[in-house]
Amino acid sequence: MNLGDSFKTAFASIRNNKLRSFLTMLGVIIGVGSVISMMSISNSSKQATLNRIQSMGSNKITLRAGVMGMRGGGANSVALKREDAERLKHKCPGIDKITCEVSNSAQIKYLNNNANVNVNGVDPDYGEINSYTVTHGRFISERDVSSSARVCVIGTTTNKNIFNGANPIGKELTIKGSKFTVIGLLKEKGGGGFMDPDDIVMVPITTAMKRLFGMDTVRSITMQARNQAAINGIIEDATKVMRKAHKLRPDEENDFSIQNQADFLEMVNETNKTFAILLLCIASISLVVGGIGIMNIMLVSVTERTREIGIRKALGAKQADIRNQFLIESITLSVSGGLLGVLLGVAFSFIFVTKMNEGGGPGISLQSILLSFCFAAFVGIFFGWYPARQASRLDPIIALRYE
Repeated sequence: MNLGDSFKTAFASIRNNKLRSFLTMLGVIIGVGSVISMMSISNSSKQATLNRIQSMGSNKITLRAGVMGMRGGGANSVALKREDAERLKHKCPGIDKITCEVSNSAQIKYLNNNANVNVNGVDPDYGEINSYTVTHGRFISERDVSSSARVCVIGTTTNKNIFNGANPIGKELTIKGSKFTVIGLLKEKGGGGFMDPDDIVMVPITTAMKRLFGMDTVRSITMQARNQAAINGIIEDATKVMRKAHKLRPDEENDFSIQNQADFLEMVNETNKTFAILLLCIASISLVVGGIGIMNIMLVSVTERTREIGIRKALGAKQADIRNQFLIESITLSVSGGLLGVLLGVAFSFIFVTKMNEGGGPGISLQSILLSFCFAAFVGIFFGWYPARQASRLDPIIALRYE
């Protein structure tokens, strides 16, 4: 038999046992589809996270009390105050803008509508540094901060939940029992879910600290560099300023942490890489299970066709001919399953992953398709080799006498 005859025989065998062949391929179909879907979910999640980070502003450096992983904790942790921001602004020449922030959740209410939202106390530069744009009304001004005014700016999600999407400017909502006048509506950022950037209320930082939360410290200080090249210099200057302000000795570690966007992006990339590897390993298990199913069916096929193998050998077929015939059948099953799996994975990604990513794209990569398809072909070879070898080593005399 030549190679063409082997393929014809393989396809004929599959056609004669359609249901069994489909059930055999099902493991490979699910495996390949799972690999593509999981990689698509990982890519979409990564892109959505990166888009959200980029939407929060550029050239940002964030200062927080406490070390990373122990923020606000530790016996020697020193809280941040608005005075620290003033000190940094005057002693770090690379800073273009600087802002403080306090944040806490609070119950807000308007007529019969109420919700629990994140209330941020901010100053006038907060919006520009964090890329918030006002579509109606205005943002919080320096006068609002100095007078501790009871005014607020709200996000689009908050507007939908509290004002049913109507123009909120001039209306009063209640925050922790106090009346606040809405002076601005923020442009939608998108990316709802657990951390919806549009489900937010902003009030003057002095109002939040004195009237709402009763605090004299800030959650974080965010600095915006004049350009990308100034970031490292700002980090060095800010570290020196804060160590001196907190009276730290040379042998003492920082009681604060400074992080820029590059560090955060790197952390996100590492986390997504680990997540992708985990998903890939889980999805690959389905392919291995599918390969075991192929081996099982091929061994059954060898037993069923023992007499046929004996006749072929008696007519002059060599061991290599018999081995190739069964190996081609195994590869055909796995490759066919791989093709159907690719269609399944791509369809799932376009229908479900795109929806989860709010229209941001399915995140399908050619690499994931090629990887899963090649793995499916390898599964066919690896798990088909043993049954094919067993078939080729059958004694023709015993095979001819097999009933």
